[in-house]
Amino acid sequence: MKAAQFSRFGGPEVLEIVELPDPHPGPGQVRIAVRAAGISATDWKLRKGVLSFGAGLPQTTGRDVAGVVDEIGEGVTDVAVGDRVFGVSDDGAGAAELALLTYRAPIPPSLGFVDAAGLPVALETATRGLDVLGVGRGISLLVNGASGGVGGAAVQLAVARGARVIGTASPANHDYLRLLGAEPVAYGEGMAGRVRALAPNGVDVALDVAGIGALPVLIDLAGGPRNVVTLADIDGAKQHDVRFSSGFRDGHAFHALGDIGALIETGRFWLPVDRTFSLDAISEAHRVSEHGHVRGRLVLVVA
Repeated sequence: MKAAQFSRFGGPEVLEIVELPDPHPGPGQVRIAVRAAGISATDWKLRKGVLSFGAGLPQTTGRDVAGVVDEIGEGVTDVAVGDRVFGVSDDGAGAAELALLTYRAPIPPSLGFVDAAGLPVALETATRGLDVLGVGRGISLLVNGASGGVGGAAVQLAVARGARVIGTASPANHDYLRLLGAEPVAYGEGMAGRVRALAPNGVDVALDVAGIGALPVLIDLAGGPRNVVTLADIDGAKQHDVRFSSGFRDGHAFHALGDIGALIETGRFWLPVDRTFSLDAISEAHRVSEHGHVRGRLVLVVA
C-alpha cells in the first residue's frame, strides 16, 4: 500500500510517500480502505520531534481516518465488511491506503468520508477537556482558540451540554463562532477586559486550545488554576500549575465517536473542512496546519 512516512524529524519536506506492506487486523481490530484522512496538530508535532509517543524512525503519520471496512479481526461483531466507519488509526498510519482501527464508529448518514475524517481527534480531545473540567448545564466556559477544529468542537459540545460559552478568536472568525453558539471576543492584549464586559464576574472554567501564552489571563478569569485546563501549552501548564490534559493522563474519550451521530443528525454539531489535499500533497497540508490560521479541519483525500 501507499503510505506517508518520515525517516528524520524536521519540516514538512521530510514527509514522503512510500510502499509499505498491507496491514491485517488483529483481535478487535478492523481494516479499512481509507477514503480520507484528517490532519491534526499532533501529526506535525510528532514529525518535528517536539512530541513523542515512543516510536522510532521511520514513522508513519495520520490519526484521523474514514473509509470502508474491508477486513475484520477476531471477535469483531459491531461492524461488517462494506460498512462506512471513521475513527483513530491504531498505529498512527492513517495517511495511507489502508488503516487498522480499534476505536471506530459508523459514519453518520448525513456525512461523507471527507467530513467524517476531520472529526475523530478533534472530538476526542474536546470531549476529554470538557469532561476534565466538568462542563455541564449552567456552567460558563471560556474557550481560548475557539475557531480551530478542537476549539469549534469544544464550543458546540459544551453548548449541547447546556453551558454558556465565550470563545476567543480573531475578529474575522467572530461570525463563525456565533454560528457555533459562542459569544466571541478577540484574543490578545485587553482580552480579560473584553471577557469581563460579557461576564463581569469571570467564568466558571476555561479551556485553552491555542497555547499562545494566555494561561495567566485564563487563570484570572476562571478564579484560579484549578479551573483551567490546557490542551496545547505543556510548558505553561508546569509554570502556572494548570492541568495539561492528555489521553495518557486523563484517559481517552473515544466514547465521543459513537455519541456524536445524534448531534450531527439533529443539526447541533458541524465541523467544517477548511481545505482538502491529495495524499501526495501531504507536505503542503502539514505546512498549512502548522503555520496557517485554519477554520475547521484539513483533510487528505486518499481515494
